[in-house]
Amino acid sequence: MTTPVHRTVTLSDPDTLDPALSHLVGPTDTALLDETIGRNLARTVAAFPDNDALIDFYGDIHLSYQEFHRKVLRLASGLHAAGYRRGDRIGVWSPNRWEWTVLQFATAEIGAILVCINPTYRTRELTYAVNQAGVKALFSAGRFKDSNYRAMVGTVEHTFDRPYQETVFFGSERWEELAAHPIVDLDPVRETLDPHDPINIQYTSGTTGMAKGATLTHHNILNNGYLLGERLNYSSADRVVIPVPFFHCFGMVIGVLGAVTRGAAMIIPGPVFSPESTLEAVHHGQATSLLGVPTMFMAELQLLEQWRDQGKNPDLSRLRTGVMAGTSCPTKTMREVIDIMGVTEVGIAYGMTETSPVNHQTLPDDPVVKRVETVGRVGPHLEVRVVDLDGRTVPRDVQGELLVRGYAVMQGYWDMPDKTAEAVDADGWMHSGDLGVMDAHGYVCVTGRIKDMVIRGGENIYPREVEEFLYEHPGIADVQVIGVPDDRYGEELMAWVIMHDGADPLTAADVAAFCDGHLARFKVPKYVHVTDAFPMTLSGKVRKVEMREKAIGILGLYDRNDSSDSKEARA
Repeated sequence: MTTPVHRTVTLSDPDTLDPALSHLVGPTDTALLDETIGRNLARTVAAFPDNDALIDFYGDIHLSYQEFHRKVLRLASGLHAAGYRRGDRIGVWSPNRWEWTVLQFATAEIGAILVCINPTYRTRELTYAVNQAGVKALFSAGRFKDSNYRAMVGTVEHTFDRPYQETVFFGSERWEELAAHPIVDLDPVRETLDPHDPINIQYTSGTTGMAKGATLTHHNILNNGYLLGERLNYSSADRVVIPVPFFHCFGMVIGVLGAVTRGAAMIIPGPVFSPESTLEAVHHGQATSLLGVPTMFMAELQLLEQWRDQGKNPDLSRLRTGVMAGTSCPTKTMREVIDIMGVTEVGIAYGMTETSPVNHQTLPDDPVVKRVETVGRVGPHLEVRVVDLDGRTVPRDVQGELLVRGYAVMQGYWDMPDKTAEAVDADGWMHSGDLGVMDAHGYVCVTGRIKDMVIRGGENIYPREVEEFLYEHPGIADVQVIGVPDDRYGEELMAWVIMHDGADPLTAADVAAFCDGHLARFKVPKYVHVTDAFPMTLSGKVRKVEMREKAIGILGLYDRNDSSDSKEARA
């Protein structure tokens, strides 16, 4: 088994960079933390022992930092007594709950590697992740809604490869045995740990093949959470609502580590996202910060409108900041979050699992136009370039692929050296696969994915541009644009549209009329499909690959005898 190794990268000297080119180094005035997650937690506890650390409204638990730390140390002691050691992989397969977070810090205390497994996975995907990472123990929920985790594990546990030893279900007798273990002196264990040790494996979505396990260190994710919190002006008085999943970097790094490194409170509104539980957590938890992907904020805005029509007005008065990330944010949604929800300092964060995850972020004092139309500038201790197909840095305001390097770049994909080499080059640059444009002031606008680009009759079309225009239609709540096969042009555009409540469904003719005179004709979607929801990953990303597969059936593209006889998709 090939374990990724620590990569040392020296960033470019900012004074030597040509300001006319799309190449920038982030600020370095705040020093990086050179400690493990366990050491950092101990410092936070010493500074803020009585502060609220964790509130789980669904699990009905409320812990101060001192109480939270005691639970972490008990579980870490239990794991160590059970024989788990530095470098062992320990899987977690569960929706959000307080035990998840305790396990996150307990594994870090003893240097075990937490393998995050998507709770929507089923047996085939679970088996793949357990075996690919060489998981030694799996911590799992027993059941949630229609997911019977206990039954699924029972079905496939015999197929788990060695060194697999045991499954521990939260709330079980075995969990209580480990979690209630007397605290032992773990200093001899801590002395063996290094901040650059791998501590976390995050599986990518695997939409283009089997999932890859991005391998991240204490140094990667601790500093990413710490620096993000600094740029949000977090303090020990902040209270952060985390409705995004813990198995993803958004939850466990931006949410959990962003709060803990500042002594702020982590608030869990529920196992999975719902706008009701999230807004209630903001209200009852007196939250100052709210996280989410754009679709979450859209759902909250819609519910707020319904509640206020009914005379129900949750208290959002303490909300001042938050993070919107995970996928492209419509400008309209960003403005509504600021104007309607009052989250005046909300920031856009952009990155990828492989960069721990944030590499660009807007700041509270950035001009509003930059906070609604860009993903901000490159983060501290990171370097970004925008390059053309030949790898040459492009001038400012010219589109190209975004490359990132610095402390946040993963060690590699677990046991996949070839895939690692494809993603991270010899100079330490992570090739994002995202297209972007850097302006004269260093702000970056992400314009799409290289793989999402549609080629229609030789014309390159970037769906993000079309989507941003269609968001201006008063009846459209959300829209995604994809390419579908076409015999004449190779590909045609199809718009999947979610309508506002009460709005009449749009036809392709309606959309063409709206675009007339504003978009070039080749950029106007030929097909329109009105839907109630998009296929989504649990982390809030739209699954465009799945949309394309479904579109072929919706349009009957392979059932037509005459490919020129186009027809409009039915709502």
